[in-house]
Amino acid sequence: MSPLRVLNIYGTRPEAIKMAPVIKEFHARREQFESFNCCTGQHLEMVRQVEAIFGITPDIELNVMRPNQGLSGLTSRLIEQLGEVVRKLKPDWIIAQGDTTTVLASAIVAFYEGVQFGHVEAGLRTGDLQRPFPEEFNRLVSDLVASLYFCPTERSADNLRAEGKREASILVTGNTVIDALQIAAEMEHDWASSPLASIGKSDPIVLITAHRRESFGETFAGICSAIRNLADKFPYIQFVYPVHLNPNVQAPVNEILHACDNVKLLPPLDYLSLIKLMKSATLVLTDSGGIQEEAPGLGIPVVVMRETTERPEGITAGVVKLAGTDPNSIVACVAGLLTNNAELQKMKSGENPYGDGNAAIRIADAILAKGTQQPD
Repeated sequence: MSPLRVLNIYGTRPEAIKMAPVIKEFHARREQFESFNCCTGQHLEMVRQVEAIFGITPDIELNVMRPNQGLSGLTSRLIEQLGEVVRKLKPDWIIAQGDTTTVLASAIVAFYEGVQFGHVEAGLRTGDLQRPFPEEFNRLVSDLVASLYFCPTERSADNLRAEGKREASILVTGNTVIDALQIAAEMEHDWASSPLASIGKSDPIVLITAHRRESFGETFAGICSAIRNLADKFPYIQFVYPVHLNPNVQAPVNEILHACDNVKLLPPLDYLSLIKLMKSATLVLTDSGGIQEEAPGLGIPVVVMRETTERPEGITAGVVKLAGTDPNSIVACVAGLLTNNAELQKMKSGENPYGDGNAAIRIADAILAKGTQQPD
């Protein structure tokens, strides 16, 4: 039998991280898979760091980013350029992860070109099209056309069943982010010569990541104000914030937080430095998605600054708390944990519900078993 021709598509740093174990698994099975990597370049500089860490080389690189572009322009360029790639390469499968515009375009192109689409991290839902925006819409559309759904948890699989997806196409694999985390956590890292050199390891650390599009404006300013209030309440704690490059993030962060002595504003970190920083943190304060899965994998409690989350498994397991976006609620939730060591330790000892590090193996096995059947 000829190897299956697989096109792996990623564009953002989270996608590259979560696709890396899958890509490496395909490459390790060269007799079974002919694997090609396409980078759309949504987060080009940060993706390059991930590629270097995991030893991934893009076979195809797209040029879709424009200054101050809207979602419509980005989506149309992605569909057009990915369509050309697919028509030239003629893959048996297109594999993409998550809920970004790259994933949306990948799914649409797979549908238009009659190629089987494998959705890594399928089935996540908040039930609100505006939160997160546009990710909830992106994953709904992607799951309309997928031939195989690689679900991180049983709950995400149940979401698909409730939508009427075929049981034979649904597979609970665990989340590939845990595969990647286990690889990265064992890698050597020199803190003193890394971007973390200015962060002392003797004082407690609260790691912050915040950049959600739906929070831009007044809500995001409120999040920054909450961080400032927490820094004032806990002057002995280092609040370390690698700041996203988006101007809608940079402007309020620099305006509200730059004068706080114990708030350390850093440029975006490479993945390995972020994992090492997370591993050293007392607590993670975030509106991100993947960190809700990564931090519990390292035994680090998480407070989520969002009104809803498509990853409720962490809340059920007791390793994540949903604080909302109201500044007073954020301050109360975080302060409650930082002053209650018993509760903090309870969260640290909770079981990570997101996988065992073997998701990529299960994904490759399922694609191999389905083979070259036409899309359902």
